[in-house]
Amino acid sequence: MKRSRPGKTVADSTVVTTALAQPNDANHLGNIFGGKVLAMIDLAGAMTAIRHCRQTVVTASVERVDFDHPIKIGYLVIIEARLTAAFRTSVEVAVEIHSENPITGSRCRTCSARVTYVCLDEAGRPAPVPPLVCETPEEKTRERDAHARRATWQQERRRGDCEE
Repeated sequence: MKRSRPGKTVADSTVVTTALAQPNDANHLGNIFGGKVLAMIDLAGAMTAIRHCRQTVVTASVERVDFDHPIKIGYLVIIEARLTAAFRTSVEVAVEIHSENPITGSRCRTCSARVTYVCLDEAGRPAPVPPLVCETPEEKTRERDAHARRATWQQERRRGDCEE
């Protein structure tokens, strides 16, 4: 008989980390490369998924990335990743990045993304994930929206893009 895994809250797995934008991470305009920002997103998102699942995870998809403002050399980069939904063997993580002027302290939202990770067992096969316990109305709305996105994605996937 298989036991159901206990639920975990959004706060249980949220990751907030900070980095300093360095010259080796920047283009000729003095702004951090988009690829570097994507790596920060994937790392913070994966840590969030691992905290929730307490198992190995792999990136399955990056649904959306919006670059709103550049991150300048010397600025602080604040990365926040939080779980928005837990499905059968995967989780969706929302990641937001802000840049902070280290002198004035002013912050600007620079980038956001949604990433899906699949939880793997010891044999590398998809494994069940713990349910997500949403505690606030905002968390419940995020979860509901994530389930709607997933349903749309599954419908599109079933249709396929190949005609024989």
